[in-house]
Amino acid sequence: MDMEKSTKTTNRNQSPNKKPKKRKRLKKWLWILFFTTAAAIFCAIIIYGFIIINGNKILNENVDKLVLAEASIIYDKNGEEAFKLPGQNRESVTYSQIPDLVKTAFIATEDKRFEEHEGIDYFAIGRAIITDIIERSAAEGGSTITQQLARNLFLNNDKTLFRKATEMSIATALEAEFTKEEILEMYLNRIYFGKGAYGIKAAAKTYFGKDNLEELELWEVATLAAIPKSPTYYNPIDYPDRSKLRRDTVLLLMADQGKITVEQKTNAQSQPIEVSTNSSEVEFMSYLDMVLEEATDVTGISEEELHRDGYSIYTALDVKAQSALEQAYQKPELFPEDGPKQIVQSSMVILDNDSGGIAAIIGGRDYVRKGYNRAIDKRQPGSAFKPIAAFAPAIETGDWHPNSMLEDTKQSYGKYSPRNLSGKYSGTITMADAVRHSINQPTVWLLNEIGVKKGYEFAKSLGIKMDKEDRNLAIALGGLTHGASPLEMARAYSAFANNGTLHTTHTIVSIKDKNNKEVYAFKPVDTEVMSEKTAWYSTLLMKGVVDGGTGTKAKIKNHQVAGKTGTTQSGIEGVSGNRDIWFVGYTAQYSAAVWMGFADTDKDHILSDYSGMTAALFSHVLTQALEGSKSSALKKPKGVEDVPPAKKAIEAVTDLKAEYVADSSEILINWTPMEDGLDYRLFRKLNSEPYELILTTALTTVQDFNIKPGETYQYYVIAYNPELEIESVASNYAKVVIPATEEDEDFLDPELNPGDDGEEPDNTDPGSEPGVDPGTDPSTDPGTDPGTEPGTDPGTDPGTVPPADDNDTSDNGTGELLPVVP
Repeated sequence: MDMEKSTKTTNRNQSPNKKPKKRKRLKKWLWILFFTTAAAIFCAIIIYGFIIINGNKILNENVDKLVLAEASIIYDKNGEEAFKLPGQNRESVTYSQIPDLVKTAFIATEDKRFEEHEGIDYFAIGRAIITDIIERSAAEGGSTITQQLARNLFLNNDKTLFRKATEMSIATALEAEFTKEEILEMYLNRIYFGKGAYGIKAAAKTYFGKDNLEELELWEVATLAAIPKSPTYYNPIDYPDRSKLRRDTVLLLMADQGKITVEQKTNAQSQPIEVSTNSSEVEFMSYLDMVLEEATDVTGISEEELHRDGYSIYTALDVKAQSALEQAYQKPELFPEDGPKQIVQSSMVILDNDSGGIAAIIGGRDYVRKGYNRAIDKRQPGSAFKPIAAFAPAIETGDWHPNSMLEDTKQSYGKYSPRNLSGKYSGTITMADAVRHSINQPTVWLLNEIGVKKGYEFAKSLGIKMDKEDRNLAIALGGLTHGASPLEMARAYSAFANNGTLHTTHTIVSIKDKNNKEVYAFKPVDTEVMSEKTAWYSTLLMKGVVDGGTGTKAKIKNHQVAGKTGTTQSGIEGVSGNRDIWFVGYTAQYSAAVWMGFADTDKDHILSDYSGMTAALFSHVLTQALEGSKSSALKKPKGVEDVPPAKKAIEAVTDLKAEYVADSSEILINWTPMEDGLDYRLFRKLNSEPYELILTTALTTVQDFNIKPGETYQYYVIAYNPELEIESVASNYAKVVIPATEEDEDFLDPELNPGDDGEEPDNTDPGSEPGVDPGTDPSTDPGTDPGTEPGTDPGTDPGTVPPADDNDTSDNGTGELLPVVP
C-alpha cells in the first residue's frame, strides 16, 4: 500500500509540469502567427500603397497616352516621309454609340466580373497562379479589361512579375480616375483587332464592311469579341476555322452568363464565317507588308506596337519606282487576257543595285493588305534560269566565254531528252547566240560538260534555295523542284549588275522610337559570288538578248538593259501554251524580275503567245522609274579582258556519197574537200546501233571493207580544223543497204541517192539514234549517242581528237577501213 501511494503521489506531482509546457508552446506559436499575420498585413499595406502610388505616378506621367496612339511613319530612301502606318485605321465611338450586345460580349469573354472589381480580379489571379504552377510557366494572364487597357496604353506584352505588378498598379489608378463606362469605352476604342484595325468600329468595317455598330449581328459581334485574345491567330480573314471555334466559345460564355438565350447561341453558332472582301485603301500595300514583316523579324517588336507606338522606319523605298509599279498594275492592257474564271496574276520586284535594298515590290494584280504575296512565291523560272545554272558557272571555270562554240544537236542524256522548241538544230553555235535566241540543247550540253554540281552550287551561291533533288541537268532549263521567286531571281541577277557582288536584300535601313533612339540599323553583308570577268561576260550575253534576241521589248531609251526571258510549258497533255512567263533583267541602277501566270493552271487558264509581255512590262515600269535620270550604260570593269573573237566557222560537207562496190565487197565513201588544212571525222552506224567515230583523215575518199551482206550502213562526216580547234556542222547523210546474197546486183537505197541531203535515220530510241525530226534537213543534225558527241572520241573533249597525217592509211583499229590516196 505504501508503494502504491508513493507511486500515485509521484504521478500527481509530475502531471502538472507537462501541461504548462504545452501551454507555453501553443502560446509561442500563437505569437508567431500573430506577428506573421501582422507582418503580412503590413507588407500588404505597403505593397498596396506602392501599387496605388506607383499606378498614380505612371498614370500622371503618361496622361498624354490616354490620347489615341501615335502612328509610325515610313520614310523613303531619301529620308522623306512616304506614308504612315495604318494606325489611323481607327474611328472612335462614344460609350452611347456602342450597342449593349457588344459591351456584354466583351465583358463576358474578357472580364465577367468587370462591374464588381476595382481594376484587379483577385479570384482570376488566383486561378491564373494555379494554372501557371501546373503549366510551370506564365501561361495564364488573369488580366481584367482595365489591366488590358493599362498594358495597351503604357506597357508591352512581356509576361514578367514586375510588368504584371506595374500593370495592376496602373489598373487600380485607372479605376480610381475613370468610371467603368469610360474605361470600357477607352478599351473598345484602343484594342487591336488585327489587319491594321484598331478599335471596335474599324474592326467592324474591316471584317464585315459595316460602319454602324448597331447593324452587327450576334455572330459577328461574337466573332469580333473572339479576336483580341490573339489578333493574328483568330482573325477571320486568314483563319476562318480558328475564328469560328473561338467565336462559338464566346457565344457559349455569353449563354452561360445569361447574356443571351440558348436559342440565340445555337442560331449564331450555326452561321458560317463570312467576311467582307473590301479593305481600306492603303498606299503601297505590298511594300508596307514587307516592311512590317521585316521589322517584326529583326526587332521582335510586335506589329501592334509598330502600328501604335510612333516609330520612325527608314527604308529603301523608291517612291518613284513604287508609284510606277502601282500604276502599271492598274492597266489591264499591260497583261495577257484573263481566263474565264481567273485573272492573269503577276508580281514584280525592283532592287537598288548599289545597296541591295528593295526599291519597289508588288505582290499581285489584286493585292490586299496582308494578302498573298506572289513576289515571294516560287514558280518555275524556265529559261530565265539558264544564265544562273549553265552559262555563268561555265564562264567562271575559265574555259568558256561568249564566243565559245557549243554543241547544238538533238540528243539525250540518259533518260533526259531536251529539245529545241523550234525543232531546228545547227550542229554548233556560239554561246552568245545560244543565249540570244534561248536555245535549249546547247544549254543542257554545256551544263553536262562542266558538271551539274558546278551549276547547282553556283545557283545556291546566288541565293536561290535549291532542293537536293535539283542535282540534275533539268536545272539548265529552269526545271526546279520548288521553283524560284521573283525576289530570288532579281537578287541573283543583281550580282551580274554588281560585277559579281551579291548584296543582302532588305526593305529597312533603320528604325527609331518616338524618342529618336535607334532600335535597329541594317548591317549589309556583301558576298563575292563570281569574278568580275564572269559578271561582265554574262552581262554581254544578256545584253544581246535585249539588243536583238528574245527580249527586245525590254529596251529602255537612254539606258542599256541586259536580261533574259523565260517560259515554262503548260504541262497539261494535249494543251499547248505556257504556265509561267518571265523577264529578269537590269540596268546600271536597278535589277528587276517580272512574272506572269495564272494562280491555278488548267486547260482553260493557260498563257499563249504572251512571252514578250513581261519584257514590255519591265520596260514600261523602269522607263517611268528612270524618267529624268541621266542616261546609263552597263560598263566593263577595269582589268577585265575583252571577249576572245569567235572562231571562223567551217563550211560543212554537202555532197557526201557512199556506194556499194560488189566486185571488191566494199563501200566507197567520198566527198569534195572544203578547204586546205582540214581533217575529216567520219561517223558510221550499223542498222539501229548508235553512230561511232570510225576514222579521222585528211583525205576525202574512204573504202570501208568491214561490211556484211544484208546490213544497212549510214555515214556522215564533220570537217575539223586542228589549228583553230573548230569543226563544222554535220554533213548530209549517206545510207547503203548491202544485198543479202552475192547474186544480187549492187544496191543503193533508191530513196537516198549519193550526194543528196539524205533521209533522216529512224528515231525509235532517242538514246541511240540520231533523233532528227521527220521532215527536217538532216544536215543540221547528225544525231548522236548520249555518250558520244559528233566530232569527238568517246571521253574526249570536243575538237581534241588528234588529226591524222596527210598520208595516213590507218584503219582506226578496224583493219578494214582505208583512206584512198589519190
